[in-house]
Amino acid sequence: MALTREEREQFLAEPHIAALSVDAGGGRAPLTVPIWYQYAPGGDVWIMTGLDSRKNRLIGAAGRFSLMVDRVTPTIRYVSVEGSVLGTEPATVERLREMAARYLPAGKVDGYVDFAWKSHGEQVIVRMRPERWVSSDLGSV
Repeated sequence: MALTREEREQFLAEPHIAALSVDAGGGRAPLTVPIWYQYAPGGDVWIMTGLDSRKNRLIGAAGRFSLMVDRVTPTIRYVSVEGSVLGTEPATVERLREMAARYLPAGKVDGYVDFAWKSHGEQVIVRMRPERWVSSDLGSV
């Protein structure tokens, strides 16, 4: 059964790990990788990735990407969202902390942020406006 707009936006706002897909060009299948993301109902989606990463280069070339998030308990539910890139900006330690706090236990955030900020190289934030949605709750199996 399809989700209502409110249900799909609330589900996307939960801290799931997304599968990001972007056109890889050159006769290749799309690049699909797991990624953390941030979203609030009615707003834009943003991700953080390496400035020189393949993912960032492909997103820049395609000008759009999609995210798919799912869960398998208590019911099988998923939301897929696709949209155009609104822009990119340099990542900040504050945005890294916001993202880490969404996914990690509170006691692990500072250590992760310190490690990631020093070790992951230059990062960027990519913003996407949701344009197309596919969602469903398939119930329990």
